[in-house]
Amino acid sequence: MKRIAILGSTGSIGTSALAVVAAHPDELRVVGLAAGENSARLAEQVAQFTPAVIAMATPEAMDGVRQALGADLASSLSSVTGPDGLAAVATHPEVDIVVCASAGTAALEAVLAAIEAGKTIALANKEVLVMAGGLVMAAADRYDVAVLPVDSEHSAIHQCLHGRSSDDVRRLILTASGGPFRDWPVERLQGVRPDDALRHPTWNMGDKITIDSATLMNKGLEVIEARWLFGVAADEVDVLVHPQSIVHSMVELTDGSVIAQLGVTDMQLPIQYALSYPDRWSAPLPVLDLAASAALEFHRPDVARFPCLALAYRALRAGGVSPVVLNAANEVAVAAFLAGTLPFLGIPSVIERAMDARDAMHDGPVETLDGVRAVDRWSREFSRDLLPEIQSV
Repeated sequence: MKRIAILGSTGSIGTSALAVVAAHPDELRVVGLAAGENSARLAEQVAQFTPAVIAMATPEAMDGVRQALGADLASSLSSVTGPDGLAAVATHPEVDIVVCASAGTAALEAVLAAIEAGKTIALANKEVLVMAGGLVMAAADRYDVAVLPVDSEHSAIHQCLHGRSSDDVRRLILTASGGPFRDWPVERLQGVRPDDALRHPTWNMGDKITIDSATLMNKGLEVIEARWLFGVAADEVDVLVHPQSIVHSMVELTDGSVIAQLGVTDMQLPIQYALSYPDRWSAPLPVLDLAASAALEFHRPDVARFPCLALAYRALRAGGVSPVVLNAANEVAVAAFLAGTLPFLGIPSVIERAMDARDAMHDGPVETLDGVRAVDRWSREFSRDLLPEIQSV
């Protein structure tokens, strides 16, 4: 029996992770759940999975959970609110595996605390490694903790690399759906609205990651994440647009052979593999019917139309604080776009100008969590100050 905690349990990845738990009650048990403000959904999850500890972002949200559960069930729970909640759930002594499914950067401290406590990390949050990949992976090495990928692309790479020496690998190939605008000319992108960008053609995801998919920043963040998960350089990670989203990623070996992982487009599959690893369990999912599938297409991404991918490669090659600046500026820009205060093509403009400004400061390497947070705050403030100027252009 593996005992798990889920950070971000009410989001799309968190709910999929709980579906995996429900399908394998003899293999998995929920010990802790952490969420933001969705009291009603967390209360439903608590009633079904009876964790020992829960966390919510605010006292008001926790009050909503308690009211929904009733006095008897609520009194049996340990509960924490505010910034310490994620870490309290992640480091609970009964937890074996922490599924980090929360959006944004709030879970970074919780992941580091969980690693220090010896917990296996099933990572679905890109920002943790983009911001602080060096710190996180160094801590994982120091405490002999596994960091297992949950993203479908990185899970695919993990599966293709299983049992292989790094000397056998020439490059990693991440596939991308291309998002809803993969065939749009750049002129048409000028008028993109949030509703347009939220219509992803393949995956059902949260708002922020769906916008990142539309700009291809999602794939750029995955390139940076792959560098830390698999110990590769920027030039050893390629991206191909694959509209069918059947081939989840590939590994090219030194002799030219290419190993691919294929599967249905359902996040329960990579989540389950992270939770079952190194074993494989049966899955309550449809099998992949290749005979009924459309032809498999692959195209090189157009970085002229989607410059966010090129900006991510630039940040990875520069190293230091650049990935932190990239990630924070992107979060500010995406939030402004979703709020209707920034045009779609303003997203890469904000990111590029923030990176240019920080490059001019000639920083050294960022080697502490406090240093990462300081650069993150600077980038957010700088990017917010840019928004009125870019909106007016």
